[in-house]
Amino acid sequence: MNRRWYDSNEHTEKALMLLKNMDENKRRALSKDLTTVVKQIKEMHEEDEEQEISIGIDRVLGLYKISNSRRWYDKVSILSYALKTMSTLPREDFYNIMEGLTNTLSA
Repeated sequence: MNRRWYDSNEHTEKALMLLKNMDENKRRALSKDLTTVVKQIKEMHEEDEEQEISIGIDRVLGLYKISNSRRWYDKVSILSYALKTMSTLPREDFYNIMEGLTNTLSA
């Protein structure tokens, strides 16, 4: 059983590890870009009225912990905001972003 919300997906776990080890300025810039991409995806889904959004109990718990600033990424406000925004996306979109981050940052 996974203890952390991001352990349920290999790309999410790896993306967060790569973000943690990233230079602070690069991490902030990437966080801004992530927020922009997420907002664009959300706008796309607004056009699709049948799209259901369910973030799941693990991600809700993760959001709660973010609000308490208990983890390293909670202390980087722009990254914390990007993660909160991403958590409201459909699961498939969320995982696609994390996979893209993993592939891009690992290259």
